[in-house]
This record gives sequence, C-alpha cells and structure tokens, in this order.
Amino acid sequence: MQWTVAGDATPIISGVRPASSTAETGVATTAGAVVELDHVTKRYGPPGAPAAVSDLSLTITSGEICILVGPSGCGKTTTMKMVNRLVEPTSGRITIDGDDVMTLPAVELRRRIGYVIQQVGLFPHLTVARNVGVVPELLGWDRERIAGRAEELLELVGLESAAFRDRYPAELSGGERQRVGVARALAADPPVMLMDEPFGAVDPIRRERLQNEFLRLQERVRKTIIFVTHDVDEAIKMGDRIAIFQRGGVLAQYDTPQAILASPASEFVERFVGADRGLKRLSLARVRDLPLTAAVIARVGEERGEIRKRLTGAREAAFALLVDEADRPLGWIDGHDVSGSGPIDATAATPGAPTLQPETTLRDALSVLLASSVQLGVVVDHGERVLGLISVDAISQQLRPEANGP
Repeated sequence: MQWTVAGDATPIISGVRPASSTAETGVATTAGAVVELDHVTKRYGPPGAPAAVSDLSLTITSGEICILVGPSGCGKTTTMKMVNRLVEPTSGRITIDGDDVMTLPAVELRRRIGYVIQQVGLFPHLTVARNVGVVPELLGWDRERIAGRAEELLELVGLESAAFRDRYPAELSGGERQRVGVARALAADPPVMLMDEPFGAVDPIRRERLQNEFLRLQERVRKTIIFVTHDVDEAIKMGDRIAIFQRGGVLAQYDTPQAILASPASEFVERFVGADRGLKRLSLARVRDLPLTAAVIARVGEERGEIRKRLTGAREAAFALLVDEADRPLGWIDGHDVSGSGPIDATAATPGAPTLQPETTLRDALSVLLASSVQLGVVVDHGERVLGLISVDAISQQLRPEANGP
C-alpha cells in the first residue's frame, strides 16, 4: 500500500485550511471535506460515444469512507480519478467543500487530496524519517519541525520512532513499509484521500490486518476517503457508505452497507451483493460489539499451584491462557500442565487459539474460528495484549433473526 503523489510529479502537500490539534491523536490534523458530484458524465472519444460515467450525482460526507464498487469497466476508478483531475469530466460539476475542482489550479487542488495505490513506493536511499518528511521538506519546513512531525506520525501508525526513524526501507517488513507510507501521506495532512484497491495485492491474512489497522487509524484522523474496490465483502467491511455501479458508470445504489444488505434497490444490486446477504450481515458488526469472556490467565514464571487454584475455581474453564510478561498470548495449558510444583515456563503452552482484533468483522472471526481446532478466539489489542475470549457460539447468535431486528 502506498499513499503517494496525485498525478505527474506534483507532491501532495497540506490542505489549505489550518490544521487543528486533537486530544485523541496528539497529532495536528485537518478535518475531512465534503465532496459532491453533480450530474457528472465522462466520455472517452467524440460526442455521442458511450459514457464511462453517466450523469452521476452523489455527496460524500466529511470524515466518511465512501466505497466505489462494481464490475470491471463500470467507471468506479474513472469516478475517483475525476475528483483530483487525473481524468477530467466531460460535463457536470465536482466540488470539495464547495470549491469547483475545475476552477482550482492543479497544484492547489492536489494539496487537498492524497492518492493511495497498491504498491509501496518509499525512496530506498532515504531513511524512514526522511521518507516521512519528504513533502514537508518540499514545503520548506525547518529541520526541527520536520523531525517532530515525522516522530509524531510514526507513533500514530504504531511504529516506535526511536526504533524506526533511522532505518532504510530495505530493513523493514512489508507491513512496516506500508505503515511508513501512511505516515508519509499524513505528513501532508490532506482532508481528502483517494484509495485505488490499496489492499488488493496482499495475501488474505495481511489484508485483514491492514484493513483493521486502517479502520483504527481512520477513527482517529477522520479523513474523507473515496475507496475503490472490486470486492463487495471489503466494501461492506470498510465503508460508511457504498456506491454500487453498473456498466456505463450508472449508479445502481448509494447507501449504507446496512441498507444495501437489507433492501437492495434492484435485481442487479441483489445479484451483485450475493445470495448470502444474511451471512454478509456479520460483516456489519465487529468483535468489539460482542461481550468478551474473561480468560483464566496464567503468566510465565507463575507457580503451578496458584494456576491450579484458579482453574479449579473456574466452573466452566478447563484451560488457562498462558501469557508472557507483556500479556501477549502464548497458548493454552490445562490441569495436566500445572501438576506438581515450581514455576511454569513458555514451553508448557499448547498453541492453537487464533488471535482476533476488536476491529475484525464477525464474519471474518467466524471463518477463522471454524477453521481452528479450539473454536475459541483470543481477542488482543494493538499491542497484542489479551483483552478476552470470543466463541463460535457467541458469533452464531448474531445469525438468528431476533439478533438482527425486524
């Protein structure tokens, strides 16, 4: 994933509005912007040629993620590119906070917009801190200010500045490079982000974690995001609103994921969303929405007798979860593992419980748990510390009609 330059070699730089500091992030951020498309049409070729996008009108609310989804050739990427004028509309009007994009100089427009693509594109000859500070350096910030901005943004995306700022991209894992790319984009602080299938080139496990990390970050920075995908499950998981396109750039339905799953506007939308709409509703809820079961916790180095007492006192718990000194799960232990005396060590644990994050959808969680021999998941926070347990039965309850309301 890369948060990168929006067209030509023009760098994305900070939005024209002053940034504001928030207590939640500790990082100065520019609020999202309202994006409106008013009867927008795009044709490639002479007048009368078939429309790639046809008479499109929609409003994207500040701070929301709008997903553009549909079959290949339906105009979703063309629509996204018209917002930053990588493609210019044939007719109609596109505004950002009321400003017509066609009346703005391209550089000024792109100061408001970040552009996200699949590949990671960090400069290999620059350190992590220098990569994050590329755009502020182009803007003429002094070194102290650039260093401070790089440090706060690395911390925001979950990378300890002292450990990462002096590394080079080749010394990072793929996930770490992607986080640095996010930090580099946020250094510019654009209120609007365009994302073109940013998670499409990664494996399913990493993709799920990147989606969760991105949603967690979006809760804190609240940018306005236009996100293109071909995957309806990703659209349901990621979007505050979803725009489903038919071929010819015709908008078939624009609504919340809940409304689209409950009431598809047409036979096309119903077929596109799929027959398993009931199961897809599990993508509307997260692990954090269910009450977690407290685990019987055992810590490395703890006396076996103390662990035995807790297992005996727990009515329905046959196993304890062994964690390290940082409360990260190591695996399960049972009564046989804690027989005798002396401290318990990490080798006593039997791995097997899958770990889930609060942002994981219930559908993804159910899939993971059904594939596990334990069918009990350990929910962990961003630092991999144990928060509690979730079971297949708890998730399955959500499939019952009474759990979804009328």
